[in-house]
Amino acid sequence: MKQTNLAIVVPCYNEEAVLPSSATVLKKIMYDMIDHNQISSESKILFVNDGSKDKTWSLIQDLENEDTIFTGLKFSRNFGHQNALMAGMKVAGNYADAVITIDADLQDDENLIPQMVASFQEGNEVVLGVRNDRSSDSSFKRWTAETFYKLMNQIGVQLVPDHADFRLLGRRAVETLMSYHESNLFLRGIIPQLGYSSEKLYYQRKPRLAGETKYPLKKMISFALDGITSFSVAPIKAIMSLGVVVIVISLIMMIYALVRFFTGNVTNGWASLMTSLWFLGGVQLVGISIIGEYIGKIFAEVKHRPRYIIETDDYSETQSQSVDDQE
Repeated sequence: MKQTNLAIVVPCYNEEAVLPSSATVLKKIMYDMIDHNQISSESKILFVNDGSKDKTWSLIQDLENEDTIFTGLKFSRNFGHQNALMAGMKVAGNYADAVITIDADLQDDENLIPQMVASFQEGNEVVLGVRNDRSSDSSFKRWTAETFYKLMNQIGVQLVPDHADFRLLGRRAVETLMSYHESNLFLRGIIPQLGYSSEKLYYQRKPRLAGETKYPLKKMISFALDGITSFSVAPIKAIMSLGVVVIVISLIMMIYALVRFFTGNVTNGWASLMTSLWFLGGVQLVGISIIGEYIGKIFAEVKHRPRYIIETDDYSETQSQSVDDQE
């Protein structure tokens, strides 16, 4: 069997606290697979520096000087986690047979990587790492996650519950993924649409080794809204349904007011009038906001600006040098 040329893509944003230990762990796993002839000695660990403001990039360069298994990609500024994943997969996909993405904090179980490669070698083009429980999360986070997956399923978006961005994609799957050109990326929704043979591998998520989470509550809410509005117009339809309900209630109130008028039971209705005005005003503002969200996404898409700008690509440079040396 041909040895698999593997690339592990690790997006990094201000990860100086965790990067040295994560690099050591991933390096050991890679060399164990190389020693067992599971992957090629040309395999790489690719760190994508997403505009970090700390010493992340200098640490990546130190790792590159320490061992050629490490390589780096540097953005000109911060472009976001999903774009860092896309850039890493696109660059690595030009050379590697398979690409694994994993976050720098290694909360995902890195020991699953050899199993992912084995599954790929058995013919699965997509291998998903899926959490087998959420016992490490707070009750609030578990509830919000369950609600999000149920909501996405109800509006027709088929996500894999408890799967984040820990996955393996073969070269064909990477090439297909790159044909998705939208600016508002939600990879968890796109990956199930690729349609290749796939397998789910289950693991237990670990606590973060060091540093701070890059997904606080505010960012998680924004990420969830991006996922909903990138794949469904259900919120706009919901506003239309709400509008119909408001009209029906208004008609009932009008009939009630006419009955009161003709029976002579007219009273001052300042409170009910003000309540109605505030309610309708709130509905209108929510409706405008949701429609504005979609228009904003259209505005971002039609400009066709690049998702990211790569300032330094050490991976492609080292691969080109390797080809020249072989010639």
